[in-house]
Formats: sequence, C-alpha cells, structure tokens
Amino acid sequence: MIYGEKLLKIYKILLKEYGPQEWWPADSPFEVMIGAVLTQNTNWNNVSRAIDNLKNEDLICPHKIAGISKRKLISAIRPSGFYNQKAAYLKGLSRHIVEKYSGDLQKLSKVDTEILRDELLALKGLGPETVDSILLYALNQPVFVIDAYTRRIFGRHGVAIKDSDYSAWQKFFESQLPRDAKLFNEFHALIVRLAKERCRKKPDCQGCPLKGIVL
Repeated sequence: MIYGEKLLKIYKILLKEYGPQEWWPADSPFEVMIGAVLTQNTNWNNVSRAIDNLKNEDLICPHKIAGISKRKLISAIRPSGFYNQKAAYLKGLSRHIVEKYSGDLQKLSKVDTEILRDELLALKGLGPETVDSILLYALNQPVFVIDAYTRRIFGRHGVAIKDSDYSAWQKFFESQLPRDAKLFNEFHALIVRLAKERCRKKPDCQGCPLKGIVL
C-alpha cells in the first residue's frame, strides 16, 4: 500500500475542509438506485426534479416502475434528459429486482458483491460507474466509484493511469485503502465536492486544500 497513507491524508484534509457530505441524498435505497441511473449525462438539479415527479406519482418502488407504462415513466423523468433510454434502463433494473428478488432490496444487498456487480452490469444501460454507485450508495457495498472527477483530481496530483481504464483506477483505490464502505462513500463524495468547487476543468489551484500534494 505505497500510496495508502497519502490517500488517507488527502481524505482527512478534504473531510476537515468540507465536513461530512451525507451523500447520497435520498429517502430510500431504491431512490438512490433511480438517481444513479438518471444522473447519467445530466446534472443533479435535473435528476432532483425527475425524482420529485416520481415521488408525486408514488412511483419510488421497483414493483410500480416495473409495472407502469413506459409512457407514464417517461413523463415523470423527462427533466433528466435522455428519457426514452433512461425509462428503459429503469424498467429493466426494476424488473430484475422484482423477478429475481421479489422486489426486496434486503435480499439484494446480501448477495456477494462481485456476483451482484456482474448481474447489474449485464442489465442494459448500467455501466460500471452507475452500478458501483448503486452498490456503494444504495446497498452499502465496499466498492470505490470512479468518475471523471476522480480521474481529473488524482491525475493532476500524480496518479498515472490511462483515463479510460475504469478497472485500473478502481483497483488503485481499493488496493491502497481499507476496504470500508463508509470510507469509500465519504471519500468519493468529498472528491465530487472538491471537483465542483476547485478542481474544475479550469482549476482554482490557489485555493485548493490539496495544493502541493503529489502522489
């Protein structure tokens, strides 16, 4: 764990700077799953509007999303964009949960992480980042989520991994940190906070709490 101490140092610096992020904001694990799908290619404000629509229609339930018409689902999630595809993805995920686990997320959460990850990746429209967000934030599984923010920040701080290689980035973090879902959750949320506030495409390095740190 050559980089472990430095990664934990970065985590502690970010936690001191920003405090606990309490992410993912949701009333239930299934709402987190919905958000993970809807956040593809859009911003959180649009996702939040779509989720509010689903709540108003009392549709935050795998049985209900699996059973309603695609047209009704599209109407509710329209603010999130790419609504035709996302409606299909949500229905596919919901049907899988209903048909294999009777809609019981407790049963789902007890499945071995690697087996469940492979199951979810086999569903249309669910890529590694979406699946790992579901595993970590909805099901409390110890997987580290890799996104563009993570690549950008740590690439700028000396981590040399090919940008497109999701599994290599994930292996880097999971091999260097204690395998702990709470740590992974908070660390990733803090990475997102830093990227939005400081480490943007045009970075504000002068005010960055990680200024001068090289891995």
